[in-house]
Amino acid sequence: MEYDFVFDNAAKQFKYRVLVQVAKYAYEGTLEEHVAAIPYDIIPGPLSTSRCCAYKEREIIRERLISAQGLNLPGQEDDHIVGVLPAACEGCPISRFRVTDNCQHCLAQKCKKACHFGAISITPKGAYIDPQKCRECGRCAAVCPYNAISDTLRPCVRACPVKAIGEDEFHRSRIDYTRCISCGACVKNCPFGAITDRSRIVEIVKQIKSGTPVIACFAPAIEGQFGTATTGTIKQALKQLGFYEAVEVSLGADATASHEAGELVEAMKNGKKMTTSCCPAFVEMIEKHFPKLKGNISDTASPMAATVRYIRMKKPGAKVVFIGPCIAKKLEIKRNGDTADYVMTFEELVAMFEAKNISLDVTGDSVQDGSRAGKGFAQSGGVAGSVLQVLKEEGINMPVSYIKCSGAEECKKALALMNAGRLQEDFVEGMACEGGCIAGPAGIESVLKVKRNRTKLLAAADKRGVKENVTAIHDFSHINMQRQRKETL
Repeated sequence: MEYDFVFDNAAKQFKYRVLVQVAKYAYEGTLEEHVAAIPYDIIPGPLSTSRCCAYKEREIIRERLISAQGLNLPGQEDDHIVGVLPAACEGCPISRFRVTDNCQHCLAQKCKKACHFGAISITPKGAYIDPQKCRECGRCAAVCPYNAISDTLRPCVRACPVKAIGEDEFHRSRIDYTRCISCGACVKNCPFGAITDRSRIVEIVKQIKSGTPVIACFAPAIEGQFGTATTGTIKQALKQLGFYEAVEVSLGADATASHEAGELVEAMKNGKKMTTSCCPAFVEMIEKHFPKLKGNISDTASPMAATVRYIRMKKPGAKVVFIGPCIAKKLEIKRNGDTADYVMTFEELVAMFEAKNISLDVTGDSVQDGSRAGKGFAQSGGVAGSVLQVLKEEGINMPVSYIKCSGAEECKKALALMNAGRLQEDFVEGMACEGGCIAGPAGIESVLKVKRNRTKLLAAADKRGVKENVTAIHDFSHINMQRQRKETL
């Protein structure tokens, strides 16, 4: 079949093609009888498109189908969000350090002297590193005066901010789930698409077809992902997919900012520093890698949870699906109570649109659910900015110093300072993705294009206040805004 949507990343395109087929047959109710044929539908002939042969490509598709149906890949358990496709994870070099042609056969032989494991020998062709003896310490590369030793660290290992990726006995990537924060950096950076997130498209489609009201709530980051399609247009398209209704999570973001502002004021009065709680990967980083700081995490519900609770107040018994660019949100609904029933990514959403031949050329109403500040949660600095906006609206002149952490590395630095008692700021906004949610691993458009599109879309939004939105326009007075953790890590 032809595919209308084209990613600028071939690995994401391959994943998308599988998701389209799964969604198509899930809607038809014939997935079980077609699943064995999907690899042949995608790779119909004997010629490969990217791998050594068509047979390996089909095996990778079979493994991808496991995850696309919400099942466990090897090494995964039910609460693991990301997993490794074994057949796809064989393209990376096994030996991390290698001697290149830049080796000048120098007399100093600093590389050999620096190696404590006897892994380097000098041959007539230059230095040689024995991969069986090499312990990948990197001393040889550091001392070589010609930079002749390359460091080919696996992209997934290099991308992981918490050192959760190692190797199995077959030199394939293996995830240490005791360290993993489900941020999706490995998924985003693997050039082979060999690490993927588990999809629940099949269950979501079954719920839609069952007649149960299924309501979609979509992240503020959606504005700009589909060109300049308005939220009204997106809502209309979601209803064509079978959703009963659709709501902007920017509404919940307003409620989160309002509640978190009050919490911050109390924390500062008590001389306590506080972090945001809306990025689940950031929260997971604190709980797994900086456990001493658990008490500093905001107790306010995330925008997703706040929106879901509002929806359930209005429509008891409805199932709720959160849609966003974030893989870690799939972890959040497992960790927290009273939140969405399912999480779906933008990648999965566009696959569903394709499967149902739905175009975003449709027109929708212009109803706005969230304020501009709430919509701003999608970008770095938006959460802190919204909290400060609430304080301004309430006439609270308390001076607040804050730090916005854009990306996991900045989050780690700020948390390390807080852990050591050396952080100067009162409030830490943490986002695991550089630039914020608009740069999420399951987004469908480049950050540059999303920003450009968002500028146009947000300029058309009205200037309602945050407090006005959750008191006068939408009533959150009866919504529990506490974060409800299911377990202690």
